[in-house]
Amino acid sequence: MADTHDAYLAAADRYERLEYARVGRSGLRLPRISLGLWNNFGDDRPLATQRAILRRAFDRGVTHFDLANNYGPPAGSAEQNFGTVFHQDFARYRDELIISTKAGYYMWPGPYGEWGSRKYVLSSLDASLTRMGLEYVDIFYHHRPDPDTPLEETMGALASAVHSGKALYVGISNYDAEQTRAAHRVLADLGVPLLIHQPRYNMFDRRMEDGLLDALAELDLGSIVFSPLAQGLLTDRYLRGVPEGSRAAEGRWITADTIDDEYLDRARALTAIAEARGQSLAQLALLWVLRHPQVTSALIGASSVQQLDANLDALDAPALTADEIAAIEPLAVHGTGSRR
Repeated sequence: MADTHDAYLAAADRYERLEYARVGRSGLRLPRISLGLWNNFGDDRPLATQRAILRRAFDRGVTHFDLANNYGPPAGSAEQNFGTVFHQDFARYRDELIISTKAGYYMWPGPYGEWGSRKYVLSSLDASLTRMGLEYVDIFYHHRPDPDTPLEETMGALASAVHSGKALYVGISNYDAEQTRAAHRVLADLGVPLLIHQPRYNMFDRRMEDGLLDALAELDLGSIVFSPLAQGLLTDRYLRGVPEGSRAAEGRWITADTIDDEYLDRARALTAIAEARGQSLAQLALLWVLRHPQVTSALIGASSVQQLDANLDALDAPALTADEIAAIEPLAVHGTGSRR
């Protein structure tokens, strides 16, 4: 691990090492792989490790760091920790970074601590900026649809974030196709374009294909997919059992009983396809989600510099061929590894 006490100077060749893609019709480009701080950046992980991962990511051309108000644990700690590292290492590079955050999930008690009211959304943004020590974020998302608050109110809050200068762009996450079309219409009426969608998408969760990809193409929006590795199921981590300390062992996002024969048969067959390409299963899974032109970027997590490097190396391989995609298709079964 790099010495995390020295002054940080970013690698001079960082923009020669990664591919960037335009987000829909906007002027913004994102790295094909971005770093998400959903896990591994809370108070349960050493700050020195977090700092080393963030440094390495930027050195390799990852300009986009994705957060949310509730990332941790505890909620808010990922933003707090990121803010600490940002001011130590990245403040001079602020104009080279895309920093995003979100509001939508539970953050504090009472009727104004979650969902999509104007009260909650804008209060949450202010709190996020305070935790990170930033004047603005580049992208501010509504994290999930609110079944009770009028969409006009929630989208109006996002528009206010742009008009106030606290966000440059806005996005949505976890919205279905029709909700996406509706959000796009409301924001257009307010004079603020909807930039990007952040859905879950991987070989074992294919809901994005049920109309959302078509909606993104129709509206000319970008997307950045989260959980492309299905919480570790699309890696080699569980091919020989459930390691101590893994997500399946902890039971927070997936459980040990998802590592069944059906899952293992599919994961091993996918691994064989990956190895025939000289790749790991995780690298194959990343290229598989990036095969769609509507997918601008894929969000990865990383618990170490080595894991980060391995995932970024996925982009060194050629795109999947039609025959490879066809071979993957019967193994990429929606619902594999889901909680039972």
